[in-house]
Amino acid sequence: MPIVKVIEVISSSEKSIDDAMRNAVREASKSVRNIDSVYVKDIKAHVKDGEITTFGCVCKISFRLD
Repeated sequence: MPIVKVIEVISSSEKSIDDAMRNAVREASKSVRNIDSVYVKDIKAHVKDGEITTFGCVCKISFRLD
């Protein structure tokens, strides 16, 4: 039975929530192997002059230990 570890990552993007999620996985995969899933725990956006400028999310990334 594999053991799964979960880390929490905060990420952002100027494009979209989807891009922020992809950034979180891309950055985590630089130091973590065997990533299986990403769960978005929280979403937020920064607003300036009535327009969204940055999307952000808190992600839980799950990966299998060797």
